[in-house]
Amino acid sequence: MADKSYLDWPFFAPRHAELERDLDAWAAAHVRDDHGDGHATAAVDAQCRKLVRALGDAGWLRHAIGGTAYGGALDTIDTRAICLIRETLARHNGLADFAFAMQGLGSGAISLFGSAANKEAYLPRVAKGEAIAAFALSEPQAGSDVAAMQCAAVQDGDHYVLDGEKTWISNGGIANFYVVFARTGEAPGARGISAFIVDQDTPGFEIAERINVIAPHPLARLKFSNCRIAASQRLGEAGQGFKVAMATLDVFRTSVAGASLGFARRALEEALAHAQGRKMFGQTLADFQLTQAKLAQMATGVDASALLTYRAAWQRDQGRKVTKEAAMAKMTATETAQQVIDAAVQMFGGMGVVSEHPVERLYREIRALRIYEGATEVQQLIIARELLREG
Repeated sequence: MADKSYLDWPFFAPRHAELERDLDAWAAAHVRDDHGDGHATAAVDAQCRKLVRALGDAGWLRHAIGGTAYGGALDTIDTRAICLIRETLARHNGLADFAFAMQGLGSGAISLFGSAANKEAYLPRVAKGEAIAAFALSEPQAGSDVAAMQCAAVQDGDHYVLDGEKTWISNGGIANFYVVFARTGEAPGARGISAFIVDQDTPGFEIAERINVIAPHPLARLKFSNCRIAASQRLGEAGQGFKVAMATLDVFRTSVAGASLGFARRALEEALAHAQGRKMFGQTLADFQLTQAKLAQMATGVDASALLTYRAAWQRDQGRKVTKEAAMAKMTATETAQQVIDAAVQMFGGMGVVSEHPVERLYREIRALRIYEGATEVQQLIIARELLREG
Protein backbone atom coordinates (compact mmCIF):
# COMPACT_ATOMS: atom_id res chain seq x y z
CA MET A 1 0.00 0.00 0.00
CA ALA A 2 1.66 3.22 -1.17
CA ASP A 3 -0.09 5.97 0.84
CA LYS A 4 0.11 5.49 4.59
CA SER A 5 -0.03 9.16 5.50
CA TYR A 6 -3.07 8.46 7.69
CA LEU A 7 -0.67 6.96 10.23
CA ASP A 8 0.53 10.51 10.87
CA TRP A 9 -2.94 11.57 12.04
CA PRO A 10 -3.05 12.81 15.66
CA PHE A 11 -5.14 9.79 16.64
CA PHE A 12 -1.96 7.67 16.61
CA ALA A 13 1.22 7.43 18.66
CA PRO A 14 4.55 6.48 17.01
CA ARG A 15 4.11 2.91 18.24
CA HIS A 16 1.01 2.51 16.08
CA ALA A 17 2.82 3.38 12.85
CA GLU A 18 5.62 0.97 13.79
CA LEU A 19 3.07 -1.75 14.56
CA GLU A 20 1.38 -1.32 11.16
CA ARG A 21 4.68 -1.38 9.25
CA ASP A 22 5.91 -4.50 11.03
CA LEU A 23 2.62 -6.34 10.61
CA ASP A 24 2.30 -5.38 6.95
CA ALA A 25 5.77 -6.79 6.26
CA TRP A 26 5.02 -9.96 8.24
CA ALA A 27 1.68 -10.51 6.49
CA ALA A 28 3.26 -10.04 3.06
CA ALA A 29 5.72 -12.82 3.90
CA HIS A 30 3.48 -15.22 5.84
CA VAL A 31 -0.17 -14.78 4.82
CA ARG A 32 -1.46 -16.25 1.58
CA ASP A 33 -3.41 -13.91 -0.68
CA ASP A 34 -6.31 -16.31 -1.15
CA HIS A 35 -8.80 -18.43 0.76
CA GLY A 36 -6.26 -21.16 1.45
CA ASP A 37 -6.92 -24.73 0.43
CA GLY A 38 -10.52 -24.34 -0.69
CA HIS A 39 -14.02 -23.82 0.66
CA ALA A 40 -14.56 -27.23 2.27
CA THR A 41 -15.22 -27.08 6.00
CA ALA A 42 -12.23 -29.22 6.96
CA ALA A 43 -9.86 -27.16 4.81
CA VAL A 44 -11.14 -23.86 6.20
CA ASP A 45 -10.89 -25.19 9.77
CA ALA A 46 -7.31 -26.28 9.19
CA GLN A 47 -6.35 -22.97 7.61
CA CYS A 48 -7.92 -21.01 10.46
CA ARG A 49 -6.09 -23.07 13.10
CA LYS A 50 -2.85 -22.54 11.18
CA LEU A 51 -3.41 -18.77 11.04
CA VAL A 52 -4.21 -18.55 14.76
CA ARG A 53 -1.01 -20.39 15.62
CA ALA A 54 1.07 -18.27 13.22
CA LEU A 55 -0.38 -15.04 14.63
CA GLY A 56 0.36 -16.29 18.14
CA ASP A 57 3.91 -17.40 17.36
CA ALA A 58 4.64 -14.00 15.79
CA GLY A 59 3.30 -12.15 18.84
CA TRP A 60 0.38 -10.39 17.14
CA LEU A 61 -2.26 -12.02 19.33
CA ARG A 62 -0.74 -10.36 22.39
CA HIS A 63 -2.60 -7.23 21.24
CA ALA A 64 -5.95 -9.06 21.35
CA ILE A 65 -5.97 -9.47 25.13
CA GLY A 66 -5.57 -7.16 28.09
CA GLY A 67 -3.01 -7.66 30.87
CA THR A 68 0.76 -8.04 30.58
CA ALA A 69 0.64 -10.54 33.43
CA TYR A 70 -1.37 -12.84 31.17
CA GLY A 71 0.62 -12.39 27.97
CA GLY A 72 -0.99 -9.19 26.70
CA ALA A 73 0.98 -6.47 24.94
CA LEU A 74 -0.40 -3.87 27.37
CA ASP A 75 -2.34 -3.85 30.63
CA THR A 76 -5.46 -2.69 28.79
CA ILE A 77 -6.57 -3.43 25.25
CA ASP A 78 -5.35 -0.75 22.82
CA THR A 79 -8.34 -0.18 20.55
CA ARG A 80 -6.32 1.71 17.96
CA ALA A 81 -3.86 -1.18 17.72
CA ILE A 82 -6.74 -3.66 17.37
CA CYS A 83 -8.21 -1.62 14.51
CA LEU A 84 -4.88 -1.20 12.73
CA ILE A 85 -4.14 -4.91 13.00
CA ARG A 86 -7.54 -5.85 11.62
CA GLU A 87 -7.25 -3.29 8.83
CA THR A 88 -3.82 -4.56 7.82
CA LEU A 89 -4.72 -8.24 7.96
CA ALA A 90 -8.00 -7.69 6.09
CA ARG A 91 -6.11 -5.97 3.29
CA HIS A 92 -4.00 -9.14 2.92
CA ASN A 93 -6.47 -11.93 3.69
CA GLY A 94 -10.00 -12.03 5.12
CA LEU A 95 -9.51 -15.28 7.03
CA ALA A 96 -6.38 -13.90 8.72
CA ASP A 97 -8.42 -10.94 9.93
CA PHE A 98 -11.13 -13.32 11.14
CA ALA A 99 -8.61 -15.46 13.03
CA PHE A 100 -7.19 -12.45 14.85
CA ALA A 101 -10.56 -10.81 15.53
CA MET A 102 -12.15 -13.86 17.08
CA GLN A 103 -9.24 -14.37 19.47
CA GLY A 104 -9.99 -10.87 20.75
CA LEU A 105 -13.78 -11.01 20.74
CA GLY A 106 -13.89 -14.54 22.12
CA SER A 107 -11.61 -13.72 25.04
CA GLY A 108 -12.50 -10.04 25.48
CA ALA A 109 -15.04 -10.71 28.22
CA ILE A 110 -12.36 -12.61 30.16
CA SER A 111 -9.92 -9.71 29.79
CA LEU A 112 -12.58 -7.29 31.04
CA PHE A 113 -14.52 -9.30 33.63
CA GLY A 114 -12.70 -12.55 34.35
CA SER A 115 -11.32 -13.49 37.76
CA ALA A 116 -7.56 -13.80 38.16
CA ALA A 117 -7.99 -17.58 37.91
CA ASN A 118 -10.04 -17.25 34.70
CA LYS A 119 -7.45 -14.94 33.15
CA GLU A 120 -4.56 -17.20 34.10
CA ALA A 121 -6.32 -20.27 32.70
CA TYR A 122 -7.25 -18.84 29.30
CA LEU A 123 -5.57 -15.60 28.27
CA PRO A 124 -1.93 -16.78 27.98
CA ARG A 125 -3.03 -19.62 25.70
CA VAL A 126 -5.08 -17.21 23.58
CA ALA A 127 -2.10 -14.87 23.25
CA LYS A 128 0.15 -17.72 22.10
CA GLY A 129 -2.38 -19.12 19.66
CA GLU A 130 -2.57 -22.34 21.68
CA ALA A 131 -6.30 -21.99 22.44
CA ILE A 132 -9.01 -20.75 20.08
CA ALA A 133 -11.75 -18.55 21.52
CA ALA A 134 -15.41 -17.97 20.59
CA PHE A 135 -18.18 -15.53 21.58
CA ALA A 136 -21.65 -17.13 21.79
CA LEU A 137 -24.43 -14.55 22.07
CA SER A 138 -26.84 -15.03 19.13
CA GLU A 139 -29.68 -17.57 19.10
CA PRO A 140 -32.13 -18.77 16.44
CA GLN A 141 -34.75 -16.28 17.72
CA ALA A 142 -32.47 -13.79 19.48
CA GLY A 143 -29.91 -12.00 17.36
CA SER A 144 -30.10 -8.23 17.66
CA ASP A 145 -32.87 -8.62 20.28
CA VAL A 146 -30.78 -9.89 23.18
CA ALA A 147 -33.77 -9.63 25.55
CA ALA A 148 -35.41 -12.49 23.58
CA MET A 149 -32.67 -14.91 24.67
CA GLN A 150 -33.98 -18.38 25.58
CA CYS A 151 -30.77 -20.25 26.47
CA ALA A 152 -30.97 -20.63 30.27
CA ALA A 153 -28.58 -21.39 33.11
CA VAL A 154 -30.06 -22.57 36.43
CA GLN A 155 -27.86 -22.46 39.53
CA ASP A 156 -27.41 -25.79 41.31
CA GLY A 157 -25.13 -25.37 44.31
CA ASP A 158 -21.68 -24.35 43.10
CA HIS A 159 -22.61 -25.11 39.48
CA TYR A 160 -24.93 -23.83 36.77
CA VAL A 161 -26.89 -26.15 34.48
CA LEU A 162 -27.05 -24.78 30.95
CA ASP A 163 -29.73 -25.68 28.39
CA GLY A 164 -30.49 -24.17 25.00
CA GLU A 165 -28.92 -23.25 21.67
CA LYS A 166 -26.67 -20.64 20.12
CA THR A 167 -26.20 -20.03 16.41
CA TRP A 168 -24.07 -18.07 13.92
CA ILE A 169 -21.17 -18.65 16.29
CA SER A 170 -17.82 -17.79 14.71
CA ASN A 171 -15.09 -20.37 15.44
CA GLY A 172 -17.90 -22.80 16.24
CA GLY A 173 -16.49 -26.28 15.80
CA ILE A 174 -12.82 -25.35 16.25
CA ALA A 175 -12.84 -23.25 19.45
CA ASN A 176 -11.31 -24.63 22.63
CA PHE A 177 -13.67 -22.55 24.76
CA TYR A 178 -16.76 -20.39 24.33
CA VAL A 179 -17.98 -17.33 26.24
CA VAL A 180 -21.69 -18.16 26.43
CA PHE A 181 -24.52 -15.85 27.46
CA ALA A 182 -27.57 -17.39 29.12
CA ARG A 183 -30.66 -16.26 30.97
CA THR A 184 -30.26 -16.65 34.75
CA GLY A 185 -33.46 -14.82 35.73
CA GLU A 186 -32.33 -12.13 38.16
CA ALA A 187 -34.60 -9.65 36.34
CA PRO A 188 -36.75 -9.61 33.19
CA GLY A 189 -35.34 -8.86 29.76
CA ALA A 190 -31.68 -8.07 29.22
CA ARG A 191 -31.03 -7.58 32.93
CA GLY A 192 -31.40 -11.27 33.76
CA ILE A 193 -28.53 -12.66 31.68
CA SER A 194 -25.13 -13.96 32.81
CA ALA A 195 -21.92 -14.88 30.98
CA PHE A 196 -20.00 -18.14 31.35
CA ILE A 197 -16.86 -19.78 30.00
CA VAL A 198 -17.67 -23.22 28.56
CA ASP A 199 -14.83 -25.54 27.52
CA GLN A 200 -15.28 -27.51 24.30
CA ASP A 201 -15.16 -30.89 26.10
CA THR A 202 -17.77 -30.04 28.76
CA PRO A 203 -20.38 -32.85 28.99
CA GLY A 204 -23.73 -31.75 27.60
CA PHE A 205 -22.20 -29.39 25.05
CA GLU A 206 -22.15 -30.30 21.35
CA ILE A 207 -21.74 -28.77 17.90
CA ALA A 208 -25.23 -29.29 16.48
CA GLU A 209 -24.56 -28.01 12.97
CA ARG A 210 -21.81 -26.47 10.87
CA ILE A 211 -22.94 -23.46 8.81
CA ASN A 212 -21.50 -22.61 5.40
CA VAL A 213 -21.50 -18.96 4.33
CA ILE A 214 -20.39 -17.05 1.22
CA ALA A 215 -16.96 -16.21 2.66
CA PRO A 216 -15.56 -19.45 4.12
CA HIS A 217 -15.17 -19.10 7.90
CA PRO A 218 -15.71 -21.61 10.73
CA LEU A 219 -19.31 -21.12 11.87
CA ALA A 220 -21.69 -23.33 13.83
CA ARG A 221 -24.87 -23.84 15.81
CA LEU A 222 -24.23 -24.94 19.41
CA LYS A 223 -26.44 -27.04 21.66
CA PHE A 224 -26.40 -27.34 25.46
CA SER A 225 -28.28 -30.16 27.22
CA ASN A 226 -27.96 -30.42 30.99
CA CYS A 227 -24.50 -28.91 30.62
CA ARG A 228 -22.97 -28.37 34.08
CA ILE A 229 -20.59 -25.42 34.50
CA ALA A 230 -18.75 -24.47 37.69
CA ALA A 231 -19.96 -21.17 39.15
CA SER A 232 -16.33 -20.03 39.05
CA GLN A 233 -16.67 -19.97 35.24
CA ARG A 234 -19.15 -17.11 35.43
CA LEU A 235 -17.83 -13.76 34.21
CA GLY A 236 -18.86 -10.81 36.36
CA GLU A 237 -21.82 -10.90 38.70
CA ALA A 238 -24.99 -12.88 38.10
CA GLY A 239 -27.35 -10.87 35.92
CA GLN A 240 -24.54 -8.72 34.48
CA GLY A 241 -24.24 -10.64 31.22
CA PHE A 242 -25.71 -7.87 29.08
CA LYS A 243 -23.18 -5.44 30.56
CA VAL A 244 -20.40 -7.95 29.84
CA ALA A 245 -21.55 -8.39 26.24
CA MET A 246 -21.94 -4.67 25.53
CA ALA A 247 -18.57 -3.76 27.09
CA THR A 248 -16.89 -6.43 24.95
CA LEU A 249 -18.67 -5.27 21.81
CA ASP A 250 -17.79 -1.63 22.50
CA VAL A 251 -14.14 -2.64 22.08
CA PHE A 252 -14.47 -4.92 19.10
CA ARG A 253 -17.34 -3.26 17.22
CA THR A 254 -14.94 -0.45 16.31
CA SER A 255 -12.50 -3.04 15.02
CA VAL A 256 -15.14 -4.29 12.56
CA ALA A 257 -14.85 -0.83 11.03
CA GLY A 258 -11.09 -1.36 10.91
CA ALA A 259 -11.48 -4.61 9.00
CA SER A 260 -13.90 -2.94 6.60
CA LEU A 261 -11.28 -0.27 5.97
CA GLY A 262 -8.76 -2.96 5.08
CA PHE A 263 -11.14 -4.53 2.58
CA ALA A 264 -12.01 -1.13 1.09
CA ARG A 265 -8.37 -0.03 0.78
CA ARG A 266 -7.49 -3.28 -1.00
CA ALA A 267 -10.41 -2.81 -3.40
CA LEU A 268 -9.35 0.76 -4.15
CA GLU A 269 -5.75 -0.38 -4.77
CA GLU A 270 -6.93 -3.08 -7.16
CA ALA A 271 -9.24 -0.67 -8.96
CA LEU A 272 -6.55 2.00 -9.36
CA ALA A 273 -4.03 -0.47 -10.77
CA HIS A 274 -6.59 -1.95 -13.14
CA ALA A 275 -7.86 1.43 -14.34
CA GLN A 276 -4.34 2.63 -15.13
CA GLY A 277 -3.41 -0.53 -17.02
CA ARG A 278 -6.62 -1.47 -18.86
CA LYS A 279 -6.58 -0.30 -22.49
CA MET A 280 -9.92 0.75 -23.98
CA PHE A 281 -10.73 2.68 -27.17
CA GLY A 282 -7.18 3.93 -27.58
CA GLN A 283 -6.72 5.08 -23.99
CA THR A 284 -6.76 3.63 -20.49
CA LEU A 285 -9.82 3.09 -18.35
CA ALA A 286 -8.44 5.74 -16.00
CA ASP A 287 -8.64 8.37 -18.75
CA PHE A 288 -12.44 8.28 -18.74
CA GLN A 289 -14.09 10.91 -16.57
CA LEU A 290 -16.67 8.42 -15.33
CA THR A 291 -13.84 6.27 -13.98
CA GLN A 292 -12.17 9.26 -12.36
CA ALA A 293 -15.42 10.28 -10.68
CA LYS A 294 -15.91 6.78 -9.30
CA LEU A 295 -12.34 6.58 -8.00
CA ALA A 296 -12.82 9.95 -6.31
CA GLN A 297 -15.96 8.73 -4.57
CA MET A 298 -14.22 5.54 -3.47
CA ALA A 299 -11.20 7.36 -2.03
CA THR A 300 -13.33 9.94 -0.24
CA GLY A 301 -15.47 7.22 1.32
CA VAL A 302 -12.38 5.36 2.55
CA ASP A 303 -10.95 8.46 4.22
CA ALA A 304 -14.29 9.39 5.79
CA SER A 305 -14.60 5.88 7.22
CA ALA A 306 -11.04 5.99 8.52
CA LEU A 307 -11.66 9.27 10.34
CA LEU A 308 -14.75 7.91 12.09
CA THR A 309 -13.05 4.61 12.90
CA TYR A 310 -9.93 6.04 14.48
CA ARG A 311 -11.86 8.78 16.25
CA ALA A 312 -13.89 6.09 18.02
CA ALA A 313 -10.78 4.01 18.75
CA TRP A 314 -8.87 7.02 20.10
CA GLN A 315 -11.80 8.09 22.29
CA ARG A 316 -12.10 4.64 23.82
CA ASP A 317 -8.36 4.56 24.52
CA GLN A 318 -8.84 7.86 26.37
CA GLY A 319 -11.35 6.11 28.63
CA ARG A 320 -14.43 7.71 27.12
CA LYS A 321 -17.77 6.07 26.43
CA VAL A 322 -17.96 5.33 22.70
CA THR A 323 -21.31 3.61 22.20
CA LYS A 324 -22.46 6.22 19.67
CA GLU A 325 -19.06 6.76 18.05
CA ALA A 326 -18.40 3.04 17.64
CA ALA A 327 -21.82 2.56 16.06
CA MET A 328 -21.18 5.46 13.65
CA ALA A 329 -17.81 4.00 12.69
CA LYS A 330 -19.14 0.48 12.22
CA MET A 331 -22.14 1.58 10.19
CA THR A 332 -20.23 3.98 7.94
CA ALA A 333 -17.16 1.83 7.34
CA THR A 334 -19.07 -1.35 6.52
CA GLU A 335 -21.60 0.32 4.24
CA THR A 336 -18.91 2.37 2.50
CA ALA A 337 -16.67 -0.67 2.02
CA GLN A 338 -19.56 -2.50 0.37
CA GLN A 339 -19.97 0.41 -2.08
CA VAL A 340 -16.23 0.68 -2.76
CA ILE A 341 -15.86 -3.04 -3.39
CA ASP A 342 -18.94 -3.14 -5.60
CA ALA A 343 -17.49 -0.27 -7.64
CA ALA A 344 -14.21 -2.17 -7.99
CA VAL A 345 -16.03 -5.30 -9.19
CA GLN A 346 -17.90 -3.20 -11.75
CA MET A 347 -14.65 -1.62 -12.95
CA PHE A 348 -13.12 -5.05 -13.56
CA GLY A 349 -16.12 -6.15 -15.59
CA GLY A 350 -16.30 -9.90 -16.16
CA MET A 351 -13.00 -10.51 -14.36
CA GLY A 352 -14.52 -9.03 -11.22
CA VAL A 353 -16.87 -11.97 -10.77
CA VAL A 354 -14.39 -14.74 -11.53
CA SER A 355 -14.06 -17.02 -8.53
CA GLU A 356 -11.03 -16.21 -6.33
CA HIS A 357 -10.20 -12.97 -8.13
CA PRO A 358 -9.16 -10.48 -5.38
CA VAL A 359 -12.19 -8.22 -5.81
CA GLU A 360 -14.54 -11.21 -6.00
CA ARG A 361 -13.17 -12.45 -2.68
CA LEU A 362 -13.57 -8.98 -1.20
CA TYR A 363 -17.17 -8.87 -2.41
CA ARG A 364 -17.96 -12.03 -0.45
CA GLU A 365 -15.90 -11.05 2.59
CA ILE A 366 -17.50 -7.65 3.17
CA ARG A 367 -21.14 -8.70 3.11
CA ALA A 368 -21.25 -10.30 6.55
CA LEU A 369 -19.64 -7.30 8.26
CA ARG A 370 -22.79 -5.26 7.63
CA ILE A 371 -24.66 -7.81 9.76
CA TYR A 372 -22.49 -9.24 12.54
CA GLU A 373 -21.87 -7.45 15.85
CA GLY A 374 -25.02 -5.47 15.17
CA ALA A 375 -26.52 -4.97 11.72
CA THR A 376 -26.49 -1.53 10.14
CA GLU A 377 -30.11 -0.97 11.13
CA VAL A 378 -29.24 -1.72 14.76
CA GLN A 379 -26.37 0.77 14.62
CA GLN A 380 -28.84 3.41 13.42
CA LEU A 381 -31.05 2.73 16.44
CA ILE A 382 -28.07 2.90 18.79
CA ILE A 383 -26.96 6.24 17.36
CA ALA A 384 -30.46 7.72 17.55
CA ARG A 385 -31.02 6.54 21.12
CA GLU A 386 -27.71 8.00 22.23
CA LEU A 387 -28.56 11.30 20.55
CA LEU A 388 -31.96 11.41 22.23
CA ARG A 389 -30.44 10.53 25.59
CA GLU A 390 -27.89 13.33 25.22
CA GLY A 391 -30.66 15.73 24.21
